[in-house]
Amino acid sequence: MAPRQGNTSAGTGHRPRRRSLLAGLAVGAAGALGATAGCARVDVTGARDGGRLLDELRERGTVRMGIASEPPYASIDDQGQLTGEAPAVAGTIFRRLGVRDFEPVPVEFGALVPGLLSFQFDVVVAGMFINRTRCQAVLFSDPDYESKDAFLVPKGNPHRVTSYQDVADQGLRMATGVGYAEYDFAVANGVRESRIQTYGDQIAGMEALEAGRIDCFAGTAVTMIEALRTGKHPKVGMTEPFTPEVNGKPQRDGGGYGFRLGETALRDAFNRELHAMKRSGELLRIAKPFGFTEDFMTDLTAKELCAR
Repeated sequence: MAPRQGNTSAGTGHRPRRRSLLAGLAVGAAGALGATAGCARVDVTGARDGGRLLDELRERGTVRMGIASEPPYASIDDQGQLTGEAPAVAGTIFRRLGVRDFEPVPVEFGALVPGLLSFQFDVVVAGMFINRTRCQAVLFSDPDYESKDAFLVPKGNPHRVTSYQDVADQGLRMATGVGYAEYDFAVANGVRESRIQTYGDQIAGMEALEAGRIDCFAGTAVTMIEALRTGKHPKVGMTEPFTPEVNGKPQRDGGGYGFRLGETALRDAFNRELHAMKRSGELLRIAKPFGFTEDFMTDLTAKELCAR
């Protein structure tokens, strides 16, 4: 999938999903800071022998978390409080590492990597997808969740849609969000582009479903769950989460936490706590209130995702 590497599909006007590949913009901006040159891995932190950031955070007592407003991953709620799966997990881990408090630093999603590299915050806490491009500039934890797709459909799923192949085989009218990779997954499975519409968000997609303008709306399952929580679209349901396939190959993605290159001591300590939470089931218990289920727990590693 060329778009998964950050390319724009010529002639269609759509782009890869921002959660997976807006890194092209982020790494480009980082290059302006001297963080990356071409595709070379460059340590901009000055950290040696694993870095001292963990010790500094313990002394300071506060970790600055870079977030982008994107429920249910991370956001500031109506009361001005930090919420979301990523801050809940990261907050638990940092407290166990001896860092009591946290300070959210909200930025646009595309500014997360440049902000990390310019020391605006200490860690990216935004459910950021791990891919080869980002790994040139960011030291990632292992993923704490695996992304799955799903369809919003009319209640009862009258067309029995479970995959992009079903959409193609039945010639259904599909929609997805602007810039979502689901567009490319659909085309790769044989869905004609003339049968795909794009909307600004899931809410607009649900309205289109209720109006009968489309037969299904594709997106990441956790964002679908979040959209349905509003309860304002009772005629809309959701399919079971699934891993997209292209040419018979599963397209697995995972999201994790980003640190500056060289800060391996902090990243490794963070990973140890994260893996302990996975083994005990605590990770799932923390993530569940934000719409994550057993389906989203993962054995993927940052090493294998960075190698793709």
